Amino acid sequence: METEQATQLPHLYRISAVSYLNTKPLLFGLENNPIYKKIKITQDIPSLCAQKLLNDEVDIGLVPIAIIPQLKQPRIVSPYCIGADGEVKTVCLFSAVPMEQINTIYLDYQSRTSVLLVQLLMKEYWKKEVNFLPATEGFENVIKEDIAAVIIGDRAITAAKKYPYVYDLSLAWKQHTGLPFVFAAWVSNKEIDADFLDEFNAAIKNGLEHRLQLADQFTSYNSDSFSIQEYWTKNIQYEITPDKKQAFELFIQKLNPKTQYIYCY
Repeated sequence: METEQATQLPHLYRISAVSYLNTKPLLFGLENNPIYKKIKITQDIPSLCAQKLLNDEVDIGLVPIAIIPQLKQPRIVSPYCIGADGEVKTVCLFSAVPMEQINTIYLDYQSRTSVLLVQLLMKEYWKKEVNFLPATEGFENVIKEDIAAVIIGDRAITAAKKYPYVYDLSLAWKQHTGLPFVFAAWVSNKEIDADFLDEFNAAIKNGLEHRLQLADQFTSYNSDSFSIQEYWTKNIQYEITPDKKQAFELFIQKLNPKTQYIYCY
């Protein structure tokens, strides 16, 4: 009597990636590469990417770097990131009044890195004490008088047209430290096969090399104050350069000096 041999299913690496406009070139690279058959990818807001990695629900996450001190075995598995050197345009403090008149700041619930960054900047750079409040969905509508709010991602593109005072947090960090900033990195909480990581990073690189062609599919974002081509080539910087690594390490040091992590690429 013949025994039926069970079909061996391939191992799928679980990946969570940020769902914002700034990740589209990275996702394009992964989705248009043979590696796509080896992964199960979900698109989430940054805070959920971080939570999934923290809960071991994914193997790799494009996560806000502020989560790194909370991970047991944080590994930076890619030389690619979501970074900026100066103005980033989509991580900003929006206000109806100038900085000196702001008394309250609502903190965007979608990303912990931006929340901690604005708190650090208010203390060290703007040297101003304010009330920080956790935000919930729809908080963008509370911006008025002396109440400001941090808004990140695609919503910030729209907000920039709505409010008279916009403080770009990446630009403020650059003015404060002289360094660029890394908002999110590809991080794992366990050892990942080196051959897979080579394929993974090659796919991302290919996606970035095609981002100008990909921009033709997102021209609806273009306006007098925003260009998708400039956003993907000037505002968002995708490589972890030596100065970005220095900035990365400085920010993590400010969060928790005892944090240990390794680079695996």
